[in-house]
Amino acid sequence: MNKTALIIDDEPDYCSLLSAILEQDGWRVFQAGEGEGGIECARSHQPDVVICDLLMLRCNGFQVCRTLRKEPGLRNTKIIVSSGRDFDNDREAAFQAGADIYLTKPFEPMQLISILSRLFTDGGHGNGNGHQPKNGNSREGMTLKFWGVRGSIPTPGASTVEYGGNTSCIELRCEGQIVILDAGTGLRSLGQSLMKEFDQQPPDLTLLLSHTHWDHIQGLPFFLPFYRPNNHLRILGYEGSRNGLETVLSSQMESPFFPVGLKQVPANLVIEELKELNFPIGRLQVRAFFANHPGICVGYRIFGAGVSVAFFPDNEPYLGQIKAGHLTSAKDPAALEYARTQDQKMIEFLRGTDVLIMDAQYDCDEYKEHVGWGHGCLDEVVDVAIRSEVKQLFLFHHDPDHDDATVSGMTARARQLAMERGSALQVAAAKEGMTLQVSALAARA
Repeated sequence: MNKTALIIDDEPDYCSLLSAILEQDGWRVFQAGEGEGGIECARSHQPDVVICDLLMLRCNGFQVCRTLRKEPGLRNTKIIVSSGRDFDNDREAAFQAGADIYLTKPFEPMQLISILSRLFTDGGHGNGNGHQPKNGNSREGMTLKFWGVRGSIPTPGASTVEYGGNTSCIELRCEGQIVILDAGTGLRSLGQSLMKEFDQQPPDLTLLLSHTHWDHIQGLPFFLPFYRPNNHLRILGYEGSRNGLETVLSSQMESPFFPVGLKQVPANLVIEELKELNFPIGRLQVRAFFANHPGICVGYRIFGAGVSVAFFPDNEPYLGQIKAGHLTSAKDPAALEYARTQDQKMIEFLRGTDVLIMDAQYDCDEYKEHVGWGHGCLDEVVDVAIRSEVKQLFLFHHDPDHDDATVSGMTARARQLAMERGSALQVAAAKEGMTLQVSALAARA
């Protein structure tokens, strides 16, 4: 039986062109000239894929995505949003609304056929996995969502509305895995979202901890999946104290600090202290690297679906630390050579990363007062990203004293530095609620 496609677009010539391309490839095609009619057509025919224009009057592509994702009968339908605009905000909003793919017009016919082939490689319709950014099975790459981007302590309030006030927590989905990076206060909202998504179907989750400083674990007691008996959660990290990882995590949930102990939570919980720097999570490959931060602290680089994402929420580049005169004179050749060597190891570890999420807590003036604290100076972080040939840098671990305007100003400064260096590095500030699709196709482009 032929696969079915629905094209929703208010340009008749474009609809006809797409229909001809798909029919030649063996698809049965339906057409709708506007969003509301497309929604009704999707309900009636339950197509395998919907290709929807973004900009339509009365009912745009975002609205179509959100509506279709609420329809039980369309749970397995793939959605491709197409647009002549290629703004990051549009792309991000489309994925948040439920799109699987964001396709920029104009595109070659074979590009569309290739995308559809990848979408349905694993059986396509009827596989029970839902749409790809939601379940993490997309062959197009990884899906990231920022749930907490702040450092040190949560900072709710009017001055942090744009970038968010929760501490470190990122959700990564790829190759059928749901991986959580750090368990700061952003973990609470992620837990609520997961329980709503999976309802009575228990998810398998893996939590990677960079270290056990409080702003990276304080969301654990409020993580709802802990309190469902059929849920499975692995917590992976490195021993950060003489008492071991499990003892550290348990201590913040002991009486009198919290009414439920870690050993009392009903979920199937496994805590593993990592001994190696390279290890798998399902089909994902993970590499760890020791960061320059007090205690045992690591960053991770995760490989899957042809891309890689690196996460270093707390790190102070060595060379910046030495240049600022911390502990030893900047004129000491041995100290400078050691700093260069350590930073070069980091650069080689990050070489060619598609997305780097890195601590950039201070500007140059602030850094002079915080040398040796284990956090990054913006200028040094941009330098590391450029030398590592990173494609996209997200500034992370925003200082609790930085309001939205300050974070925006630091982002502008970072972009200016990249431009002055003649680098193609893209820079953005991590923003709570932001969803990012990291694809091999985009990385090659």
